[in-house]
Amino acid sequence: MLMKKLQILLALAVAILGSAANLDAAKIKMSKETLLDKVKGGWAGQTIGCTYGGPTEFKWKGEMIPDGQEIIWNEGRIKHYFDHGPGLYDDVYMDLTFVKVFAEKGLDANIDDFAQAFAYTPYPLWHANLQARVNIFRGLKGRDIGYWENNPHADDIDFQIEADYAGLMAPAMPNAAAFYCDDIGHIMNYGDGWYGGVYVAAMYALAFQYDDIHTIVKEALKTLPEQSRYYRCIADVIRWYEENPSDWKACWAKCQEKYTDEVDCPDEPGSEFRIDAVINGAYIAIGLLFGEGDYFKTMDISTRCGQDSDCNPASAIGILSTMIGYSNIPQEYLAACHLVEDRPFSCVDLSLNQTYELSYNQALEVIKRNGGKVGKDDVVIKVQKPKAVRFEQSFPGYSYKETIGIDKHLKDGACAEFTFEGNAVIVKGRLRNRQKDSKYEANVRIVLDGKEYTEIAGEDSYQYQDHIFHKYELAPGKHTVKISVDNVRNDKLLWVDKALVYAK
Repeated sequence: MLMKKLQILLALAVAILGSAANLDAAKIKMSKETLLDKVKGGWAGQTIGCTYGGPTEFKWKGEMIPDGQEIIWNEGRIKHYFDHGPGLYDDVYMDLTFVKVFAEKGLDANIDDFAQAFAYTPYPLWHANLQARVNIFRGLKGRDIGYWENNPHADDIDFQIEADYAGLMAPAMPNAAAFYCDDIGHIMNYGDGWYGGVYVAAMYALAFQYDDIHTIVKEALKTLPEQSRYYRCIADVIRWYEENPSDWKACWAKCQEKYTDEVDCPDEPGSEFRIDAVINGAYIAIGLLFGEGDYFKTMDISTRCGQDSDCNPASAIGILSTMIGYSNIPQEYLAACHLVEDRPFSCVDLSLNQTYELSYNQALEVIKRNGGKVGKDDVVIKVQKPKAVRFEQSFPGYSYKETIGIDKHLKDGACAEFTFEGNAVIVKGRLRNRQKDSKYEANVRIVLDGKEYTEIAGEDSYQYQDHIFHKYELAPGKHTVKISVDNVRNDKLLWVDKALVYAK
């Protein structure tokens, strides 16, 4: 094992010294072969990390995965999920959607090009992505789609796990990576949810420039505004690592104590479930820092932090694999990739081999657009010093207050009514049926404090969240909600499950 690590480090040093040279403080020269090797490393590493953590996803919430808990790896693991659980790779196939739009419409593709592409591609989505799809189907456009008042999942992990494309198309250019995150990231997220993607993309971009993970983690943080919660969390992780670099579990415990009390997504409020970008971003940074460049250690730590424990090692290992390059990924993991590299991911007509080429060509274009040069065998990249993006915040001042149980099934003319005190409410529920008809929709009438709203309820998980209505920025005090449903067939019922109340 020691000899293998030394061989990887030696090969990495040779690649860096032989293929990338500092021309001056603002430019680096890199062979096209090295550039492609790093792009391939990022995509392969993301797939490897996701697969390794796949069996543990959200099975450990609010606790670390015990050391004694075996996580299986063998050469057939990636193929197994391609065959039997392709939905595991949502953090890859979402990425590929954006890569494909750039390939078809060019680097100037607009926000609605990307929104339409992912909303109408029939792969399963969850959380912020699914709400974005719902919002698009309801007619929202542009940045309104992911704005926090329109998406209760705005701070969730979604864009963080699918921003790899932006860093891989912007080698050594973290500000360009942030630029290519801006429109796309605001389709499904806002605030810390967007910052997660910006930060991950910046780490990918800097992995083309630096061969030290500690430097990458620290430099990428400069792309975020210091007043953001995401920045503060990662800055703490870095500080706690520097104070005690031998104990990742102590760092994890401090994160658990300080950064798990924010307004989380409405799926399991008040529980240990955390799919928010901030705490899961901390687990990526913990894996990278305490992994210290060791491939397995990085992947295992970011997995054993728990929560979204397939996506976090996917990001960590994708970044590390970009730094060391595809050709230096340990063979026991790369061999598993080789078995599927020509197979398309779920619902996206792109394989890894096709993605390597598309992403590499997009990187060449971004290099040219940002003051670099592309020669016959080499590229000259005008490197960028990271600059902070603008400050924005989802759910300012809000905290979860209570859940009001309702549990009523409504037909035409029936009504569910409740009162609450707070500044925001989310009503959970959906259509239920005795005869499957996923295309059927019903009109839901909500009267909040005398003001009427109309929503559409359905039962198809492709198109509908399991909540009926949400409203933020209500005046303090008591509020009354009445819910009724029209045009419901005899075999359908509107289930009004519960109401989540938030206050500030």
